[in-house]
Amino acid sequence: MFKKKPNIKALAPLRSSDRRKIADQIIADYGVDVPSRDTTNEAGTDQESATIGVGAIRNALLPDNSQSARFTTTAGKDLKQVSGTIYIGRLPAQPQRVLWIKLEDKLLPTVYTLWSNPGLVPLLHTPDVVLQKLRGGADLMTPGLARGPPFPPKATKGSVVAIASLEKPTVPMVVGICEIDVASLQEVRGAKGHAVRGEHWDGDELWAWSQGGSGGGNAPDEIEGWDTYGGESSLEELLSDVTVEDSDNAQNEGGVPIPYKAAEESQGKYQNDFVEGEDAEPFERVGLEGKELSTKEIDEIFWNALLYGLHHHRNTNRSNPHHGLSFPVNQSALVSNLVLPFLPITTSAQAATLNIKKTSWKNAKKFIKAFDKARILKSKDRDGGECVVVDIDFEDPAITNFVPYKLPKKETAGAESGGGGGGKAITADISPSDSSIGQKLNKIDLYKPREQLAPVFTASNANHHSLYLPTELRPIINAYIDSGKLICDTNKRLVNLDPILANAVFDGSTPLDREVLAKGSVPRDALIDRMLKSCSPYHLILRNTETRDTVKANAGHAPKISIVLETRSGNKTVTKISGVEVFHIQPQALADELQKTCASSTSVGQTAGSSPKKPVVEVMVQGPQKEAMMKALEKRGVSRQWVDVNDKTKGKKK
Repeated sequence: MFKKKPNIKALAPLRSSDRRKIADQIIADYGVDVPSRDTTNEAGTDQESATIGVGAIRNALLPDNSQSARFTTTAGKDLKQVSGTIYIGRLPAQPQRVLWIKLEDKLLPTVYTLWSNPGLVPLLHTPDVVLQKLRGGADLMTPGLARGPPFPPKATKGSVVAIASLEKPTVPMVVGICEIDVASLQEVRGAKGHAVRGEHWDGDELWAWSQGGSGGGNAPDEIEGWDTYGGESSLEELLSDVTVEDSDNAQNEGGVPIPYKAAEESQGKYQNDFVEGEDAEPFERVGLEGKELSTKEIDEIFWNALLYGLHHHRNTNRSNPHHGLSFPVNQSALVSNLVLPFLPITTSAQAATLNIKKTSWKNAKKFIKAFDKARILKSKDRDGGECVVVDIDFEDPAITNFVPYKLPKKETAGAESGGGGGGKAITADISPSDSSIGQKLNKIDLYKPREQLAPVFTASNANHHSLYLPTELRPIINAYIDSGKLICDTNKRLVNLDPILANAVFDGSTPLDREVLAKGSVPRDALIDRMLKSCSPYHLILRNTETRDTVKANAGHAPKISIVLETRSGNKTVTKISGVEVFHIQPQALADELQKTCASSTSVGQTAGSSPKKPVVEVMVQGPQKEAMMKALEKRGVSRQWVDVNDKTKGKKK
């Protein structure tokens, strides 16, 4: 519902009585246990302790000093207008966030509320690749349900539920409403139809809302208190009965189920039964290995994965300097592009096991330092503790003699996002959906003469209503000087001022003007420069084969892209980029690439203070990502000279 930015009205403080009333409604709707006022504890306390307990629960659900605002947005295929109310508050150690959404008479928690209040709603599970589709606005279909049956008993039709991935089973990422009685399901394989209608998710516009425009918050890796209800459904079991619908031979309401292998041989394109709203190709079925890996074995797998990544990169980029890498490489990009795609992950259980935190190094920095110690690469620490790789010895025997192992094939986005699959993330630099990659841009500055300069252009048989390049203005001015015989007899570099030049160019408003007027002459180059400044500036940004004749010029000087680095939440650095639209770059496509390149969370939203009629969109990335942004812009034809960088993280000079 909130894939597109909603129209949010002005915030208003929530009265204490209204806050308590709303909190009590939440407690009643979601069956939250509260201390009874009719009982006493062993210490003899009475209703006072119960009152304190109820107050604490209210504050946990809807804190003091919360605010509310009305909103409107569109939902569904028919873009039906939806209106409601959001409630904004500040949870402990967190900035202000949207905590609750009121649609008609139903109050829905956001992911921020669920991250701080485990067990508030039933928690369902689905494979990570399905969750990514849900976070794009798709609905969860019945075959996509995991870890059951049995399912949570409160997951009945019309109830609010949360959805987490099998990889992070205790972290809710999607909030939705059950379309069916999920709790009563006895079997999900082969079933059809909607299970959960997604309403809000980590990554949508409500998640990204913040008062200061800092973007959304990162999801925790694990949350204690969530009941991961149900059995351990394996990925193999979930996918063993995937079917597709043949639209050409549909007979009944559900269509004709085609066996997996037959569909693969006959169609080449599949409809995923797990989600609705986007096409998603199914997995290749792979065998399961139930072996529990030791720390030493996980270390060896990660070590070999990086060697495999470097070996693969060396062999596929032989002709490029540094084999296609641009140093320095930050630690997150190294792990994302050269380690994760080469992990031999075949099951969701292995995806949870093969985590850098379960190695003896515990984090990427120590992992890189181990390779530095082995003299396979060189690294150094930056300010803030980040580790970057400054050089790699691609001729090291450990890389050149590495024997590749077989990686599982995945027909999904898992390879790119780091789930095995042979390192497509390193070699697939160009996204077919992003037309700005590889474009050629040409920025042209033009000048339009003002009315005061019309006699100068008329004398040179030039139209003063046209737009001119600086190189085109020079001969026009020279022709006027020659026709008026304004060259100084004693110094050929000086031009004598006539009444037209004196009135139109030098108006006497500055000391320099008065000095020139007093002398009655000016150097030729200074005159031409001053006439340029007297003209109105225009600009063109031409793309690929566009020319001056086919594109309308815009008034003013050409804008620049803005990159700002600033510190938030104490010592957390974020990098923001705005103003890319005029360079034919889609902010969302740029954000998607930066998320993958930087291995960081990104958000897209309107720049604070920009006009609602002509909003300026801003992409925010976690971490100091200036160079990654520069490289992404250069791939799209943007020169570094067209970018302004403001690093607010550096201390002021004393």
